[in-house]
Amino acid sequence: MGDLLAALGALLTTPVIPAAFAGVAWGILGGALPGISPSITMALLLPFTYSMAPTTAVVMLASTYIGAEYGGSIPAILIRTPGTNAAAATVADGYMMKLQGKAGEALGISLYSGFVGGLFGMLVLVGLTERLSSVALAFTPPAYFALGVLGLSVIATLGGDSLITGLIAGLLGLMISTIGTDPVTGLNRFTFDSPELLSGIPPLLVMVGLYAVGDLFVKTGEPDWAKATREDARIKFPSPALWKRIARPQIIGSLLGAFEGMMPGGGGAVSSFLAYNEARRWSRHKEEFGHGSPEGIAAPEAANNTVACTALVPMLSLGIPSSNSSAVLLGGFLMHGLIPGPLLFVSHADVVHGLYLGMFVGNVAMLIIGYLIMGPCIWLVSRPKPYLMAFIYALVVSGVYAFQASLFNVGIALAFGVVGYALRYFKVPFLPMVLGVVLGFMVESNYRRALVLSNGDLTTFIRSPISAGLLAAAIIVLAGSLMRQARSRAHAR
Repeated sequence: MGDLLAALGALLTTPVIPAAFAGVAWGILGGALPGISPSITMALLLPFTYSMAPTTAVVMLASTYIGAEYGGSIPAILIRTPGTNAAAATVADGYMMKLQGKAGEALGISLYSGFVGGLFGMLVLVGLTERLSSVALAFTPPAYFALGVLGLSVIATLGGDSLITGLIAGLLGLMISTIGTDPVTGLNRFTFDSPELLSGIPPLLVMVGLYAVGDLFVKTGEPDWAKATREDARIKFPSPALWKRIARPQIIGSLLGAFEGMMPGGGGAVSSFLAYNEARRWSRHKEEFGHGSPEGIAAPEAANNTVACTALVPMLSLGIPSSNSSAVLLGGFLMHGLIPGPLLFVSHADVVHGLYLGMFVGNVAMLIIGYLIMGPCIWLVSRPKPYLMAFIYALVVSGVYAFQASLFNVGIALAFGVVGYALRYFKVPFLPMVLGVVLGFMVESNYRRALVLSNGDLTTFIRSPISAGLLAAAIIVLAGSLMRQARSRAHAR
């Protein structure tokens, strides 16, 4: 309670509230740009948070995630082009309502449902994360190693239809994590006599390069998107009768979003489509789905905004990101010397409670800013695409340079942009590579420390109940993924 009161005091005496509002505004603008995902929107902002206080920085990044998940529904409704993957489920009914002259009502349902989902996700986040962290002081080097292995086992789930591509990406990430100084001996590794590489490659540069620069390379060569008119930019909130009708799909979307948000590889897109299908299954007006059903907007929008909160549960409590966006947020934590995981609640409880309160402010800010920012969003989406791409390129370069005032870092980020472009071309997922970069040091350092403490006895990893349990969970995750892929191949035949 004392930490919560201290966080509340910090909320009122520091720039956390303005940071939450600014993050939501940036997230909505980024989400409204077709193809600019929440993770890319966060990655663009990441370098600019380097000079901020830790709580302010993580609140701004988390609020950006919240805003971007809602912002993707704006072009989905107005121009039939989802701004984010999670908004794809909103397109059918949202755009049909727009054609029926109900664009303002559709935007209002989206905003209201996103707010409801965000509040439910906050309850799940606060209720579960603290409980998962209660074993904080019981973690030893073998347990941390096993936790890292569990995180890496998620690669099998995130590899899509091919386990091989996921493993390739994960191994690339692990190789990148070994660059720099050896965590035990202090010797230099793979630095090629470059002093800039002595401390390794910051995960921030990897994320900005893969997510932002690589995606910009792809988007630059794609055709322009359709434009919306300012007449569409009037939000109309649901009437009491409509509130009652969309309550059930909002509950369905919130529950599915809470579950999928915590699952590796789940994320907003999966939960949105599941919520849409289940809402149609339980609806009394099934015939309206696909033809302008308010329920077809409420369910997926509640789901993807719930995910924006619940995706932080495994990231905060175990240090394992379940989605691209939570991986970028993890990079923000690491950039400020905060290591998500069991000990975070012991050493930096003030930051965690500040994040909780800041995200609550972010959800309220989404309701306010979402109503006020519609005009600027329409204006931004209607700008010529070459100007927008040039602006975002400049934003990336200036942000990466501001990180450590280093042109070398700019070159690293651009190089990973080329890597990201190549990975997209060969359909290799990003998140396994990011996991390898983020978890590589944790796995290696704790493995070697555990062996030093046990005089080289490998059984130390199974003598600890926590370590043995986490390793068993990693095996179960890997086996389950292999079984799912085997079944999908069998059905394909």
